[in-house]
Amino acid sequence: MDERIHDGTQANRFPGTLTAAIRERCSRAPEPEPVVPTDREISPSLARRVLDIVVAVTVLGVVWPVFLVLAAATRLSTGGTAIYRQRRVGQGGVPFTLYKFRTMRARMAGPEVTAPGDHRVTRLGALMRKTSIDELPQMVNVLLGHMTLVGPRPESVSLARRYPVELQFVFRYRPGVTGPCQVLVRDEKVLGWAADVEKFYLTKLLPHRVDMDLAYLKDPTLVRTVRWLVITFLYLVRTAQPKLDTAQPEFAGAVALVRPTDD
Repeated sequence: MDERIHDGTQANRFPGTLTAAIRERCSRAPEPEPVVPTDREISPSLARRVLDIVVAVTVLGVVWPVFLVLAAATRLSTGGTAIYRQRRVGQGGVPFTLYKFRTMRARMAGPEVTAPGDHRVTRLGALMRKTSIDELPQMVNVLLGHMTLVGPRPESVSLARRYPVELQFVFRYRPGVTGPCQVLVRDEKVLGWAADVEKFYLTKLLPHRVDMDLAYLKDPTLVRTVRWLVITFLYLVRTAQPKLDTAQPEFAGAVALVRPTDD
């Protein structure tokens, strides 16, 4: 990949999870060290941060009854806690605890990357993954400043450490709940072609994902941020599908992944 100059803006139960997250945020001692080397951090603009808080508070305030129902159903179907916690790589390569609804059966080992038909995923989990409902608890991460609404994928620590050096710049940025690559290249629609899921993800899929995110990250204005939130909403409710138009930078990489090949 060619070397580029990357610019950006300024260089159990749900209530219990929120309380625990705030307590952890306020009481933890020193900041953790970066797990992936980055030369600098690039934070969202003040306007984007205000949008993050407004949307996160609104979503959490509106859907909390649904959270309680899903938490109970998830606990029954997975045999584990309703909220899944995992260390992910945040802004500046610093790890944080990400919150999601558990979609896999507890205490079952497997690859870091989940492919279609993975036997660990429950029926309810598959539905939540398809609709992205499992990611709603990430609004807590947005409130705490771990994540932003639109940004690159929040990668697991083990996979982040295996990123090619030329792609590690993406960890300068704050990860997002949604983003160009997360809408245009849904893993479950691409990874089914791969024999070795993790190898395909790191060598074939990842460069395209980073390129699509970079097209947004170079100029992450408030207008473009809102545009991606609208696109995400329309995608999830199936009223519209993004048109893969190579004239638009974010969409160009997705065309190459319509029918990928695996070496």
